[in-house]
Amino acid sequence: MKTIVAQDYCLENCSVLEKRVIAPGFCRLVFYAPEIVCQAAPGQFVMIHMPSSARHMLPRPYSICSVNTNRGELVVFFEIGGRGAEMLSAVEPGAYLRILGPLGRGFPEVLPGSLLIAGGMGVAPLVFLAASTEAERTLIYGSRSSSRLACPPEDLFMPGLTVIETTEDGSRGIKGTACDVAETIMAECSAIFACGPRHMLSAVAKSAQQFGVEAWVSVEERMACGIGACLGCVVETENGYLRVCKDGPVFPAGEVNLTDEHTECECQSGWH
Repeated sequence: MKTIVAQDYCLENCSVLEKRVIAPGFCRLVFYAPEIVCQAAPGQFVMIHMPSSARHMLPRPYSICSVNTNRGELVVFFEIGGRGAEMLSAVEPGAYLRILGPLGRGFPEVLPGSLLIAGGMGVAPLVFLAASTEAERTLIYGSRSSSRLACPPEDLFMPGLTVIETTEDGSRGIKGTACDVAETIMAECSAIFACGPRHMLSAVAKSAQQFGVEAWVSVEERMACGIGACLGCVVETENGYLRVCKDGPVFPAGEVNLTDEHTECECQSGWH
């Protein structure tokens, strides 16, 4: 399968069309970004510059959660954790922010019978991926508790998409982790696409190898530039150290070292 690579990106001054604070600690922003939207592909991300009052701060990377090409709308969905996300969640409709994108290598095309596995805020790029086709596919959306399954239900209502929710405490959906449920149906799927905490991606990669299913993972790292210049977001792979922002964030699961656990960071979708 062929991945989507960012050939062109632009720095666009984008207006905030809508802000929605979802439950405690989560935010969904809709921007008018027609130039970025017309080039965006599932799995890619954008670098959002902070408001003018904080121009000394580096831009933050956020997964593209969804787009509407007809209306030029770009949606990001993130957890409000860390100074950058707090500042971003405070903007109001009518404000303008500079956004660089689309960036990175996206997911390959979704095949009928594909399995999408989201851990927590890892759901953000998978919403965009799920919307890219109407073929039969399944999304397993897991988190620690029901309060953290914060993605709006309407964003997951799509033709041909089956959504399975899991929580570790059993407060909603199936009790257990997304990986627990994935292993029960993995042998029947055509391909796997995953995004979430590093330990989850490691478990997905191991299970996919055992079942002989091709798998792709979206990896998260802190980054400063988003275009491969600063070398601050490298990960170890079979081909040496590669840049998450330029060579990723999507990698074949078997080619990237997922055993090195990192502190959860505020990136892409807050990078979860």
